[in-house]
Amino acid sequence: MAVVDPLIELRDVNKFYGQLHVLQDINLTIGRGEVVVVIGPSGSGKSTLCRTVNRLESIESGTITIDGQPLPEEGKGLAALRADVGMVFQSFNLFAHKTVLANVSLAQIKVRRRKKDEADRRSRELLERVGLASQADKYPAQLSGGQQQRVAIARALAMDPKVMLFDEPTSALDPEMINEVLEVMQQLARDGMTMVVVTHEMGFARSAANRVVFMADGRCIEDRAPEDFFNHPESDRAKDFLSKILKH
Repeated sequence: MAVVDPLIELRDVNKFYGQLHVLQDINLTIGRGEVVVVIGPSGSGKSTLCRTVNRLESIESGTITIDGQPLPEEGKGLAALRADVGMVFQSFNLFAHKTVLANVSLAQIKVRRRKKDEADRRSRELLERVGLASQADKYPAQLSGGQQQRVAIARALAMDPKVMLFDEPTSALDPEMINEVLEVMQQLARDGMTMVVVTHEMGFARSAANRVVFMADGRCIEDRAPEDFFNHPESDRAKDFLSKILKH
């Protein structure tokens, strides 16, 4: 699909794990302020695609640029890039021995070089934003899974990223906790945050996405508006996938 104001561009991207061709000639452009949801069967390359955007996964060929700048391979440039690209994983990856407030403030102090008072103030604002202002002095083990994931989102937002990547952020949660995380993500979408979301939550894809990218066998098979994709999938692979996951 045509993109007016490109923020992320992947051109002819290929990735291998040994002999396995995980990403095959990926061409994808994501515009500033867009929410792009990536869906597809297990093993299709969705999470790998997401992780290449901040160099958690290297690529064998092709180019990836963010805001016009090619992704650096290593060093200070890579650290700066990762500060601009927030990432939320399936697992929460919080520091168990630090309070919620300290978890959100730490990278601001270490990477953004903010004073502790400034970082803590920003952290409290973001904890309020994700509905956890009252939990600031607790430790991760005292929180539910949904609350921990919302802390992880606040931690990523604290770096003031240009884009947020979500790699199946609700897959490790109990069903009753999923909505509290999706509601935070819905609000981010409404606020204009650029987001790339790998998820199995089709309701979120329908309601929050500007575009749905359907992947299978390491390729981007379809890239369309949600209503077009869900109502009129073009490829047999997408039709088969949707018939299995959507209840009619």
